[in-house]
Amino acid sequence: MQSASPSSFALSPVPHAVLCLAAWLSLAAASAGLAPPAYAQPAATQAPTVEAAPEAAPALKTTPLLAETPPEGPGNEVPTFLFGDRLSGRPNLETVIDGSAELRRGPTSIRADRMEYYQPDDTAKATGNVRINASGNRYQGQELQIRLDTFEGFFTQPGYQFLANGGNGQARRIDFIDDKRLIARDADYTTCERNDEASWKPAWQLTGTSFRFDQETETGTATGAVLRFKDVPIMAFPTISFPLSDKRKSGLLPPSVGLDSTSGFQFSQPYYLNIAPNRDATITPTLMTKRGVDLGGEYRYLEDDYTGQANINYMPGDKLRNRDRWSYALLHSGVIDSRVPGIGNLGLNLNLNRVSDNDYWRDFSRAGTSLTERLLASEATLSWGRGYFSAAARALKWQTLQDPLSPIVPPYDRLPQLTAAYTRVNAPIGSLGGFDWSLDGDYTRFSADKALTLQPNSDRAVTRAQLSRPFIAPGWFITPKVQLHAASYRFDAPLANGQTTASRVVPTFSLDSGLQFERAASFLGRSFTQTLEPRAFYVRTPYRDQSLLPNYDSGANDFNFATIYTENEFVGNDRISDANLLTLGVTSRLIDPDTGAEAVRFGVAQRLRFDDQRVTLPGVLPVNDRISDLLLGTSINWVPQWTFDSTVQYNPKTKRSERSTFGARYSPGNYRVVSAALRRQRDVSNLVDVAWQWPINDLWGDKGQNLGAGQGQGGGRYYGVGRLNYSIPERKLVDAVLGVEYDGCCWIGRVVLQRSQSSTASSNTRILFQLELVGFSRLGSNPLQTLRTNIPRYQSLREQGTSPSRFTTYD
Repeated sequence: MQSASPSSFALSPVPHAVLCLAAWLSLAAASAGLAPPAYAQPAATQAPTVEAAPEAAPALKTTPLLAETPPEGPGNEVPTFLFGDRLSGRPNLETVIDGSAELRRGPTSIRADRMEYYQPDDTAKATGNVRINASGNRYQGQELQIRLDTFEGFFTQPGYQFLANGGNGQARRIDFIDDKRLIARDADYTTCERNDEASWKPAWQLTGTSFRFDQETETGTATGAVLRFKDVPIMAFPTISFPLSDKRKSGLLPPSVGLDSTSGFQFSQPYYLNIAPNRDATITPTLMTKRGVDLGGEYRYLEDDYTGQANINYMPGDKLRNRDRWSYALLHSGVIDSRVPGIGNLGLNLNLNRVSDNDYWRDFSRAGTSLTERLLASEATLSWGRGYFSAAARALKWQTLQDPLSPIVPPYDRLPQLTAAYTRVNAPIGSLGGFDWSLDGDYTRFSADKALTLQPNSDRAVTRAQLSRPFIAPGWFITPKVQLHAASYRFDAPLANGQTTASRVVPTFSLDSGLQFERAASFLGRSFTQTLEPRAFYVRTPYRDQSLLPNYDSGANDFNFATIYTENEFVGNDRISDANLLTLGVTSRLIDPDTGAEAVRFGVAQRLRFDDQRVTLPGVLPVNDRISDLLLGTSINWVPQWTFDSTVQYNPKTKRSERSTFGARYSPGNYRVVSAALRRQRDVSNLVDVAWQWPINDLWGDKGQNLGAGQGQGGGRYYGVGRLNYSIPERKLVDAVLGVEYDGCCWIGRVVLQRSQSSTASSNTRILFQLELVGFSRLGSNPLQTLRTNIPRYQSLREQGTSPSRFTTYD
């Protein structure tokens, strides 16, 4: 023991490991936000006490997780632990640690060569190789002074790294305001991961006279800032705010630039408004050198009972068209309280789309929420359901964008359409049970511009009743069904026979049946359950003359495996096909008995027609062949990496394929996918469709699997992305997307060329290029939506993940 004055004391040097062992259990508990373990205390003289009745021990609940945020406030104070090679000081005043000094309190640890801790004001001073870990955020430098209870202090010549996004940098000085906020002076910032090489430089870096980091709002603000990429200044800002996470915040978003063959050079500067956690808006002015300025806005909202999105664009004085251009789109879905006893909530859905002129689809493609570029639907639906009953009121109006070279007959508006249905499943009828039955009603007012249509406007009422009794057992099923379809019309103008009204009643009988056989089988060394599933479907509908009835909403069903087993060859209510048909088919599958996954499916189906078809759509010849085309379908998923699908419609009369589709996809891992498809319809089209996302580094042997983080050989990876749609008869590309992505670890570069066919004689080409500074901002035009839309199973190189734990950097 060293000598000590009466006002001080000194302890003999104690091995560092011994001190760590003495406090380790308490330290682990405190860092996880738990109470430290109790230790035995010296006996003391106590006054006699009355022994209280023992209380029941509190129930403990286990958890696999440690507390990311330890409890705070009164009653949750955590102890302070000091470690080091040599400790000296005065009780309740100060403690001096020399050599491997360490202080821990809750989620904060401080290490240094030397440290002084002053208990009265809870202040620590550290010098020499100082390192701080505060809830996963790390700092290192040479001199630190900090008040632990408020986390106020300063750090000279520090480096820092944040847990949430990996942002890091150097500063002349850091002033800690509290445990959530700090100011870094004469500093820099990047998300590029640092290494120990003296020559290391980040790929991108933001420098400034001061940075204010706020971990509570998860934002950073820099003043006097300059952004450098590859050590070249590319942008300067008097002040700039940027995110420290994916949390939304109001402010200017990165500008977007692009090049379009129709609109010229484009520059957009969006401004984002974080109105509330469930509401936001984006205002985007766009300069187009060939057109002028387009003002765009988007508003999104999300409530407990409804959600929606509104978009609007306005361009005053388009220089190419010499007129104002505008568009709007509204998508809303939700429920409203009717405030009527016994009625309850009503469903409300809106889908509104409108543009200024017929050329808008050509000049501003893919605007709005409509799935068709030239047919824009605006509809509102009010729906209600209670038990077995449901009803809806709908209004639908179309805007048809006409092209003189390719005119469209506009569809009929439905103003209004009223529907109601009563449906029972497995319901009793008298003393018998197991019946499925329903009754549907539909009233619609069809209207259109009479100058563009050849049919009169009309009111149509439709009623359909159906009754079936499924008999289902292991290995087989049989379902007889009867239907009655009635329709009544009232026209604004007489038909060809002079009548202004018409009606039609059509009964239908169908019988669906099938068997299912299973056996254990083995193919290519794998065990499967093999099925054989024959199916027979018969339908009988007598002929009713419908040749004079207008066609408002009926069309021919596509010929495929989903429609070949249906009663009506038409969709809609204006045509009910006469039928005396038997459809025969068989399906065989190979199923993994352990997982239930389907490895192989093969199906074949064909219709046998006993009577000639007499009910047709206007201008379409009836079908008289007794045997329909043969449908063959195959799906193979033998291994997860490979998928193959094909469908062939074979005409046995001509011994030729009428329509065929072949598709294959290969995806051996993340960010690796190639798909190809051949779609052929005889005398109509023959298209080849190829799409891919693949690391180009594979071509020279760098086949690292840890992709999406720029961790391949050489520190970065190139990816080829694209989709080509090629017409074989015309020998030309219909649509094309070609691009390259480069993942440089903390930055991603994208260049994408897109060519879209806008009409039979014209196309639009644009170039999209983007520089993404990971965790900071994206500069340029955004090609991600184009890539996601065109490339099946495209993966963004930066998929959003879970927030990192502070224990990942715990030491």
